[in-house]
Amino acid sequence: MIARRWHGRVPSSKSEEYLRLMREVALPDYGSTEGNRGAWCLHRQEGDIIHVEMFTLWEGERSIRAFAGENIALAKYYDFDADFLLEKEPHVTHFDAEGGLAS
Repeated sequence: MIARRWHGRVPSSKSEEYLRLMREVALPDYGSTEGNRGAWCLHRQEGDIIHVEMFTLWEGERSIRAFAGENIALAKYYDFDADFLLEKEPHVTHFDAEGGLAS
């Protein structure tokens, strides 16, 4: 399994609307991709900036390509992102993921 992490920064004044779009558009998009095993939108405030991280789990690189395109190291952006993000970070980070929930 592969974990994928994307990071973005949004002004706190725009964060409520951005997080709504992430819930209504991005999370369903991730979840509808075959091979996606989970998607979380993490966020935290630091001064007047909200850091947003999308943390997703995937069966493998083929599944990530179906979501993000051929170059899986590149971040995928939505049309609305330009109206909210302070910058578009070009790359994501991938991790090998093992384990599961403890019983």
